[in-house]
Amino acid sequence: MENVMFAKALAISVGAVAPAISIGWIGAKAMEAIGRNPEAAGKILVPMLLVAAFAEAVAIYALVIAFSIQ
Repeated sequence: MENVMFAKALAISVGAVAPAISIGWIGAKAMEAIGRNPEAAGKILVPMLLVAAFAEAVAIYALVIAFSIQ
């Protein structure tokens, strides 16, 4: 039982690190691009949100794997 809980904690913690870093990086780069060219904010926002959603999906997959560990 103890090893199962450790495996679940490890799966979700490792699976959440990369999406957290990538979402922060995506937001920083989007703000940098908007700062350079404020008129392009509308063109930058939608792709930024799509990429952030895809990065967040990786964390959701890690959560599903953590729940499926028996």
